[in-house]
Amino acid sequence: MGQWSRRSGRLEEIAVEHGHHGGMWVPQDPPTLGRMFLPHLDSWSVLAVLSIVGVVVYLAAVLRLRRSGVAWPWWRTLAWIAGAGSLFAVTGTWFNGYSMVIFSVHMAQHMVLSLITPLLLLLAAPVTLALRTLPRGHGAAGTPRALLLGGLHSRFARFVAHPLFSVPLFIASLYGVYFTPLFDALMKNAAGHQFMLAHFVVTGLLFFGPIVAQDPWPRTLSHPGRMIELFLPVPFHAFFGVAIMMAGSLVVDSFAEPPAGWGVDPLGDQGVAGGIVWAFGELPTVLVLAVVFFSWARSDDRRARTLDRAADRDGDAELAAYNARLKALAQRD
Repeated sequence: MGQWSRRSGRLEEIAVEHGHHGGMWVPQDPPTLGRMFLPHLDSWSVLAVLSIVGVVVYLAAVLRLRRSGVAWPWWRTLAWIAGAGSLFAVTGTWFNGYSMVIFSVHMAQHMVLSLITPLLLLLAAPVTLALRTLPRGHGAAGTPRALLLGGLHSRFARFVAHPLFSVPLFIASLYGVYFTPLFDALMKNAAGHQFMLAHFVVTGLLFFGPIVAQDPWPRTLSHPGRMIELFLPVPFHAFFGVAIMMAGSLVVDSFAEPPAGWGVDPLGDQGVAGGIVWAFGELPTVLVLAVVFFSWARSDDRRARTLDRAADRDGDAELAAYNARLKALAQRD
């Protein structure tokens, strides 16, 4: 079925096949809250399948760890399920189909994939869980664990985990995608769309990984350094949202022709998309800031307890030696 539009003083038929857009399935009915998160096989992406597989593998690892007598925090398991659930919610439901033709829905999908999903998955500490459950030793049984450790210590991992790479990449995922022809090119086919969604998730993981610091990471940062890195993209993120809201023309062409009868104004919807970007930056920043702050407080407590235990073992020899040095200096003066 075609849509009709008046352009250059004449009627022109726009060849839009209802049900598909760029090789991806699009719902025929307009979006409602009741339809938005209905699972739909035709709208599933590779990420939706991986989210289900990830939950099964994670739960199996937790059960194996518990059978060995080692406890695993329940909240980490909950964080993993929530992260995988957020991934499936925007890639395995009608939401994914609507994101192909409505800019505001797509932008909400982008924010979830780059901000919410990575944070929840990282809080679950999957690398730590894998290192505790994968078999040790040499031979075929120990190969997966050896490969994981080798990957964490590789030059490539240290390069992509460096702030000079991850922070610009995180910012470029906004400006470089939407303010260039790249976005429309990726939206034209299913493979490009899948790549773009995966890119959003990976970019978020690389950026938040060393800041959340719940797992061994190729590069480590001090707590002040983690806070600085967290706030570096904030002004760029906010300015991008405002620029989208204030734009007087369409930024991308992929959403210029929403399905007829849905009552979607492309320019007005673009303003909503910009507002979503602007608003979404607050919650993840506060959440990560809280994680870093409490981690900092716990590290100080652990250091204080370590010093107390050392003092109990040696009779506070370090303090006694320090006082002796001060007394010797006073006598010399």
